Amino acid sequence: MSELKELKTAEYQGLLEQGGVAVIDFWAPWCGYCIRMMPVVEEIAGELEGKATIVKVNADEEPDLARELQVEVLPTFVIIKDGKVVDRKIGFLPKGDLQGAIEAQF
Repeated sequence: MSELKELKTAEYQGLLEQGGVAVIDFWAPWCGYCIRMMPVVEEIAGELEGKATIVKVNADEEPDLARELQVEVLPTFVIIKDGKVVDRKIGFLPKGDLQGAIEAQF
């Protein structure tokens, strides 16, 4: 498993500019589904290392970024390709569903 980097609002533009595929996992410590998804997301991050950048954002600590990306439900997984939001998945998902959505962008 791979420990996910916590993305701050100030770093978001840099994530867009790096190109390729990126995933932002919006979560909060009080969100049960978020906590249950974290090991799954970390596992996917390890398997896709070098192919996709996967980061997490605590929506409570970075509300401006959550608002900018129209995150209303947690967890929300925002999938970005070459600087543009191309997909989003919401809620508790099977690993294959989330990983498939990410890999579809390669």
